Amino acid sequence: MPTRNASARWQGTLTEGSGTIRTGGGGLEGPYSFKSRFEDGQGTNPEELIAAAHAGCYSMAFSKALSDAGHPPTSVDTTAAVHFGKTDAGFTVTKIDLTATGDVPGIDPAEFQKLAEGAKENCPISRLLAPGTEITLTATLV
Repeated sequence: MPTRNASARWQGTLTEGSGTIRTGGGGLEGPYSFKSRFEDGQGTNPEELIAAAHAGCYSMAFSKALSDAGHPPTSVDTTAAVHFGKTDAGFTVTKIDLTATGDVPGIDPAEFQKLAEGAKENCPISRLLAPGTEITLTATLV
């Protein structure tokens, strides 16, 4: 399996500086700053990139689970909301809320929910983040 890479460059102090985050494959590049991370400033931040990675991974894992169960989806759309806050240990990702919508013809709603939960447990990014981070899931069949 290939190794995936990303890089970041920061210039200046924590509160006045700024930087750029790049994925190794060149698909994503964006500026980030203290304001984009801790306030409502323009640019991206590490937590937003974690949300994108988790949403993408979960959509693929759920699609695979559905297909393996004989219900290939028309589409799976996922949003990940990463909660970032200060704890006694310092700033921490405290919770991730996954919200998924699946267009899956002919599936029973109970089986849809079972497969959705299984995908949450087996998604590689979920497995990475689950120790110490609460991950919730709301899955809707359309």
